[in-house]
Amino acid sequence: MSGNQRVLVVDDEAGIRDLMRTALRFHGFDAAVAGTGAEALLEARRHRPDLVLLDVMLPDLDGFEVCRMLRADGDDVPVIFLTARDAPADTVTGLSIGGDDYVTKPFSIEALVARVRAVLRRAAPHPPDEVLRVADVELDSATWTVHRAGTEVDLSPTEFRLLAHLMRNAGRVVSRAELMRDVWGWGEHGNPQVVETYISYLRRKLDPLGPPLIRTRRGVGYALRP
Repeated sequence: MSGNQRVLVVDDEAGIRDLMRTALRFHGFDAAVAGTGAEALLEARRHRPDLVLLDVMLPDLDGFEVCRMLRADGDDVPVIFLTARDAPADTVTGLSIGGDDYVTKPFSIEALVARVRAVLRRAAPHPPDEVLRVADVELDSATWTVHRAGTEVDLSPTEFRLLAHLMRNAGRVVSRAELMRDVWGWGEHGNPQVVETYISYLRRKLDPLGPPLIRTRRGVGYALRP
């Protein structure tokens, strides 16, 4: 249920803030607002929201910098970026620094609420006793740790969820559409480039510790195979 889930709306336009706050409350969320990056950081640190809707273009710090500062604090709160800029490079930047989704303006309030729910669902922890092992990789969802050949691998929450999904389906080719649905919570309109970007992040972290594990089936998807 979303009744106790708190969403922080960060936008410098008062009209948009009020619209999103009203819509979120209508759909059962507890909504708070901030108009600047500094206010957003203060609110996030004081009240620990369950999700942040974060405008990229703010009058002081931009949304990317706010997200970087939250992550530097060790805060893994899910972040959905809101922006009028829809260049692929901006999308990849937002997600690569620790964002969870990227919505361009103008947007449908109903669609935005659906994205909020999808991100919150996938941010929920997996069963605490789940330990996955494939070849020399071990993933422990109780401690959110990953080791390869005995060496701990530092992964972001999205990288962790992506690796866990590949490990649960080891040996099978997982399509990009399935990854967008089950890891990112997107439908058919998700961005396949984001999947490719995160696969490359995983390879850069896992491959130096042993033989390559993630195989690409061109035009189809990816498989984790020893």
